[in-house]
Amino acid sequence: MSAFHLNAQALSHKDTGALFAVSSNRTGKALIQDLIENKRLTCHFQPIVNLAKGSIFAYEALCRTIGPNPFSNIEEIFHQAKICGMMLELDMRCRENGILQSAAQGLQEREALLFLNICPASLLHPDHSFGATGLLAKQYGFSRHDIVLEITEQDAVSNYQLFKKAVDHYRSEGFRIAIDDFGAGYGGLKMLSVLEPDFVKIDRHFFRDPQKSSINYTLIDSIATACHRIGIDVIAEGIENADDLRVCREIGIDLIQGYLIARPSAELLSIEQLDIPAQQALKQSGTRLFDEVICVGDIASHVPPLDSTDRTLEVLDRFNENPAVHCLPVLRGGQLCGLINRHRFMENHMVGRFGYGLSLNYYKKVEDILDEDFLEIAHYSTVEEVARKIQLRKQFSIYDDICVTRSGRYVGTVSVSAILNAVTDNSMILARGANPLTGLPGNDFIQRQIAKMLSQAIHFDVCYIDLDSFKPFNDRHGFEMGDRVIKAVGDIIGEVLKKWEIQSIGFVGHIGGDDFIMITRPRNSVAACEDLIGRFSRMLNRFHTEEECQQGFYMSCDRTGNSQQFGLLSLSIGIVSTEIHHINSFAEVSSIASDLKKRAKETKGSVIVRDRRTAVAVKQLENIER
Repeated sequence: MSAFHLNAQALSHKDTGALFAVSSNRTGKALIQDLIENKRLTCHFQPIVNLAKGSIFAYEALCRTIGPNPFSNIEEIFHQAKICGMMLELDMRCRENGILQSAAQGLQEREALLFLNICPASLLHPDHSFGATGLLAKQYGFSRHDIVLEITEQDAVSNYQLFKKAVDHYRSEGFRIAIDDFGAGYGGLKMLSVLEPDFVKIDRHFFRDPQKSSINYTLIDSIATACHRIGIDVIAEGIENADDLRVCREIGIDLIQGYLIARPSAELLSIEQLDIPAQQALKQSGTRLFDEVICVGDIASHVPPLDSTDRTLEVLDRFNENPAVHCLPVLRGGQLCGLINRHRFMENHMVGRFGYGLSLNYYKKVEDILDEDFLEIAHYSTVEEVARKIQLRKQFSIYDDICVTRSGRYVGTVSVSAILNAVTDNSMILARGANPLTGLPGNDFIQRQIAKMLSQAIHFDVCYIDLDSFKPFNDRHGFEMGDRVIKAVGDIIGEVLKKWEIQSIGFVGHIGGDDFIMITRPRNSVAACEDLIGRFSRMLNRFHTEEECQQGFYMSCDRTGNSQQFGLLSLSIGIVSTEIHHINSFAEVSSIASDLKKRAKETKGSVIVRDRRTAVAVKQLENIER
């Protein structure tokens, strides 16, 4: 959490009034000079915890004032320093305080890093001395490798070439680099590419907006996946509640920081003083339907990986101990870097061309003999997608096991035969057939389609479409006319999708009876449903008599057998949006949809209800041209 975003301690009304009086007579520069020269700046430390190990990974030094803050908050101090040209002096004092005060509490003797905030403007200042931080570290007994310089992304950097040169200098001196508030500033991926940092801290904004929880979840997952794949450690900051922590654990972010664990403190808190919630078992993909396998993560098995620094004999021992293991994944710094195939290893490195393989490779490391041509697949990839990618592999590695990752981190392997078996089994399951009346995919296929899209973290809306009072209509006009209506609704939904959606997203299914679903992108769902209702309303004269259309109703029997007046055919549509809810299964979609359809039916006529979490938006379409 950047020093530029932390509020100072609250001031009393009396203190605030006095400060305003002082501020009216003194400039911002004078106030900042007073803070620096009179040593009225200090540090508090907030721990960064490693969830996987249950230990303190680092402490971040955060600027605080001794006594009343002459500005409204800490952020304003840095803002004013930038305006009056004192950012370098303020920045260096904060660095010095962080190193001095952490050293006084023995941080250099603990197995934890020190994070120091640095403003980009300071690095580019002509008076900036690159050796000052190194001298401070040496003076107080810190290894430079144990100090992380945290650079906020919110300050735009106009001269990336010069900025990279400054950062590269610090890295060459042994310091580590972190990008703070990633995703909140101007640089974004460009900053990531230019700096190639050791750490990325995901901005707390992504954990804050409940109305966009699913969108933010996907963005956090994407950032973590990209960073993990290129060897950058991810830190989630601003973690304040159990939901934030759940997201981190599901995605695989082990390093967290926030009020849920500990608030900033003048002392370096120990692990015993922290309240770290117990680790929970990692959830499975949750995409199995009946006996069907959708995601490759559902059939992956965890094969303990090798490290790239292991000796060749370790590989031989592993294969001898596990005759069923066909391939061994290899990690370098926690990231997948290769694979070792049993048969190629034995033939090339143990036997060799003239039978001297073991002697020639005895002292080699795994990184010297691994195969870098391996297939890495995200856990949510469908088995059909993986089967297609297998066909594109080079012939010599086509039967190698596939490495499966979650958020860019290795979770297991799956064999080619397991993939092919799953594809075959799925084809047989899906051969159960479409609905015989409409020719549309039936209930099993619908469940599979939704589970597949959920597993791929695609944002979509599921529109549940139901004909109102269809049984009385059937009783009045006969089953043949009822079948014509159902067939017409299915045809209309298909026409609407052709207009509003591309093939990869758009989907229509016939649940059964007079119930349908339509899948669209979130921004198109309401408009597509309005189009559907409009088209259906203009066809009512095909289903109702001229007299019924003029009257606007027809007579039929209700469920108790009594004659009753019913309105003309209409559609009740409940829209479930994964853009709003973080939905994990088809059952959750069905549960929400049932409630929305019930609310839609409470209003007469064709109605669309789209869930907005805090309020249900009901739109009744009136005066539609027939």
